[in-house]
Amino acid sequence: MLRALAWFQGVFYVLTGLWPILHMPSFEWVTGPKVDDWLVKTVGLLITVIGAVLLVAARRGRIGPEVVLLAVGSAGGLAAVDAIYAFADRISDIYLMDAIVEIGLGILWIVAWLRRGSAERAS
Repeated sequence: MLRALAWFQGVFYVLTGLWPILHMPSFEWVTGPKVDDWLVKTVGLLITVIGAVLLVAARRGRIGPEVVLLAVGSAGGLAAVDAIYAFADRISDIYLMDAIVEIGLGILWIVAWLRRGSAERAS
């Protein structure tokens, strides 16, 4: 389960992270106009790197606590920013959809990690 989550979140982050870097007009069409393109591209690059790390971990089958922390922490952080600023009408409500995905990812990671620990203790 952990490996599948790393694959899914890794691909999701690489694709969504590269999107504003490769085609800002379509990104703004979906998410609304941006004031600082450089900041959007910086965040996109960081999300892409997180996704790449998750993909490397999935490929190697090495999903340790550091990878889980990166996955849960980034999902939680992005969900919080999405929700706070969408509810404050600073960003488009489309970001609430991303918040839902991010919260779901965080919950799945936590459940999978706890189940892994239970299975290890049982053996």
